[in-house]
Amino acid sequence: MEKNIAVIKGDGIGPEVVSETMKVLDAVGQKYNHQFHYTQILMGGCSIDAYGEPLTDEALAIAKSSDAVLLGSIGGNTSTSPWYKLSPNKRPEAGLLKIRKELGLFANLRPAYLYPELADACPLKEATSAKGFDMIIVRELTGGLYFGERSTKEVNGELVAHDNLIYSESEIRRIAIKAFEIARVRRKKITSVDKANVLDSSRLWRKVVNEVAKDYPDVEVEHMLVDNSAMQLVANPSQFDVVLTENMFGDILSDEASMITGSIGMLSSASLREDKFGLYEPSGGSAPDIAGKNVANPIATILSGAMMLRYSFDLNKEADAIEQAVRDVLKEGYRTVDIYKDGDKKVSTSEMGDLIASRV
Repeated sequence: MEKNIAVIKGDGIGPEVVSETMKVLDAVGQKYNHQFHYTQILMGGCSIDAYGEPLTDEALAIAKSSDAVLLGSIGGNTSTSPWYKLSPNKRPEAGLLKIRKELGLFANLRPAYLYPELADACPLKEATSAKGFDMIIVRELTGGLYFGERSTKEVNGELVAHDNLIYSESEIRRIAIKAFEIARVRRKKITSVDKANVLDSSRLWRKVVNEVAKDYPDVEVEHMLVDNSAMQLVANPSQFDVVLTENMFGDILSDEASMITGSIGMLSSASLREDKFGLYEPSGGSAPDIAGKNVANPIATILSGAMMLRYSFDLNKEADAIEQAVRDVLKEGYRTVDIYKDGDKKVSTSEMGDLIASRV
């Protein structure tokens, strides 16, 4: 099999963790007789530096013509980076919003799994972490507050800002269907998260999810308010299987879920549209404070590569091989600094990539 992958290494630690992911993908290709062709494009701060835009039309065209996109992290330190002195539509994150919208990537999948070997890194109390957890957050990605009309203007001598949170029935229905299909091949349970006691958009969300649920009688559905779900993620994360929610709630809850895995460096992510095309990235940020030091954890990005093989290329056996290689390396005690404790074998970013590639 031959596949064309658009590679966006991005900013901060992005180039380091993406390079290790490409190394692992090449190991998969060699073992299973696949060829992955990479075309590198710029997005984020590095694109602003080179072209004055967070994402050029030329880069977007290359992404659209590829079979999938592999992304590192974009942006920098919001308090010191000159990029954040620019208008919002010129900042690094504007490129990410643009590529999601232009590629039609409406479904964001973020698995959160606690490896037994990392139970000590979980910040939850021992009795809670001992249960373990294995969930996937399905977040609507191209609607809601982040894509509604916004403005800041002066009214009666003071600045007033507004952001519109808008969802249509069709937007909610397509993400709900995606979540139910995923639940059907997992443990057949969906927790739909909203704020239906306050927001009209959430009441519509709950109505549409209930309508979709009628087509999936084998899947258990519960509704949970977002503030309660944030508490339950800490108190009893093992209760969750598939968590379905809207854009902003999903953004916040998936970061919370990442931290109870022990490190945000462990959490992969896939953004999908209706067909097989997807964009794959780690859930963490660009971590400019450790960029270039060869200490970042590449596992989240490597696992995102495994998701690409599974969801975009239907290479389930190859995806399993990467995921098993990660488990093997962790069982052998190898750790990057973010998950290291006394007695472990501390390794660098590149060494972790080498270890995982060698065990594919």
